[in-house]
Amino acid sequence: MSRRLGQERPGLSRRTLAVALALGAVARTGRAIETVSVPAVLRESALATARAKDSAMLALARAGGRLVAAGERGLVLHSDDDGHAWTQAQVPVRVSLTALCFVGERSGWAVGHLGTILRTDDAGARWTLQLDGVRAAQRHLDVALATGDEAAIARARRLVEEGPDKAFFDVDFADQRDGIAVGAYGMAFATHDGGSSWAPLSARLPNPKGLHLYGVRFAGGAIFIVGEQGLLLRSVDGGATFTALASPYKGSLFGLLASRDTLIAYGLRGNAFRSVDRGENWARIDTGVPVSLSAGIDLGAQGLVLLTQTSDVLVSRDNGASFRRVPSSEPAPATAVVANSRGELVIAGLRGLRAPTAEAARA
Repeated sequence: MSRRLGQERPGLSRRTLAVALALGAVARTGRAIETVSVPAVLRESALATARAKDSAMLALARAGGRLVAAGERGLVLHSDDDGHAWTQAQVPVRVSLTALCFVGERSGWAVGHLGTILRTDDAGARWTLQLDGVRAAQRHLDVALATGDEAAIARARRLVEEGPDKAFFDVDFADQRDGIAVGAYGMAFATHDGGSSWAPLSARLPNPKGLHLYGVRFAGGAIFIVGEQGLLLRSVDGGATFTALASPYKGSLFGLLASRDTLIAYGLRGNAFRSVDRGENWARIDTGVPVSLSAGIDLGAQGLVLLTQTSDVLVSRDNGASFRRVPSSEPAPATAVVANSRGELVIAGLRGLRAPTAEAARA
């Protein structure tokens, strides 16, 4: 299922692709891992299928005039006609992909299960693997060994032994070089070279319980991260340090929507909160819905949109101060939303991709 749908502490067993892979034993000599068994789904390309458009899709994004969708089993699709026809991309893995981010018309990243980070430089047609859970665990161990901190070394060795069982849930980039990916059990990685190298960020986060991190956004010169149990983190120095913000909510926050000077955090049971001072203070938004919110986008002059997990659309014409509900014409489990070049909404869900609709214009 989507990274944003679920209960208070959704374990990875909730994912449609259950992580039940038998990993080989880890043998260590000195500072490095000697051998690690890499799961087949990290070594094999996504299978071509004529039914890709109707498969469970978990993420949507714009790459210039192109729409890109990603979902289970490594499926990535792209559309050059505003979301009516879709072409399957070449993807080197078969893991579920949970989030997409594009900078400009061609460069983009996808993240997902088993610590996967992919990059494209042709607007989503072909993808390359930048990071997986095996290498992510090794990088944690390398950093810990360099510090000499025995507790950190022990934690990193456990990560190696557990294997690549942790998912990324979101990714965002400030520009072509600086990006952050966040995920399960507090996992976070940062890059400053477009993903050629990724470094662990978790040690900088005030998250002692290892809470799941569901959303990350670069906004207003700061970096914001949200997660379960109302976790709200902010960095104002480019990610060098993070502080915990006073949270208005103790339930899970699944994502962030940034627009001009406004930041909206949304999550379980229709809960959403608005800040106009970079997260110092938050006001509850009356969304009028009791179900979880799974995605949000800024439509510019058309307003802001939040999507419920039952595919209702909530539209704001006052920069997030209030929202009006547009009931879905096709109620179904929904995971992501994007606007095409006409301002129509394309919605993804567990039943695939819906045809573009003008639902936002009805609010």
